[in-house]
Amino acid sequence: MTHGLMLADGVDATEEVLAPLRAYVAGHATGDPAHFREAFLPTAHVEGLRDGSFVSWDLDTYAGLFSGQPAADEQSRRRRIDTLAATETVATATMTLWHGPDTFTDAFVLLRVEDRWWIANKVYERR
Repeated sequence: MTHGLMLADGVDATEEVLAPLRAYVAGHATGDPAHFREAFLPTAHVEGLRDGSFVSWDLDTYAGLFSGQPAADEQSRRRRIDTLAATETVATATMTLWHGPDTFTDAFVLLRVEDRWWIANKVYERR
């Protein structure tokens, strides 16, 4: 299931490197924080600007923001991977998420650890 995830034209990536990004999107789509634990390294941080204020969360705090239920407007939400570049062990990606009246721009640093890709850190902007 893609949970409303699209790839922008020209984005080419293996399923292996897309896996943590798909898990991340599943977390948003379902509201189930377990998906974020599939996506992020346990040491990951999420930082960004939310309503003009800086926030910085560890993985437990970020996962705790989710109720376990999808948003009421989930059927209308969309997500798109805009860019993705990967070497053998490091990748970067950007994503746009249209969630109701808010648009998010996420930037990810991914790392391949023990033959598996993980999101190491995320920064974002909410508009």
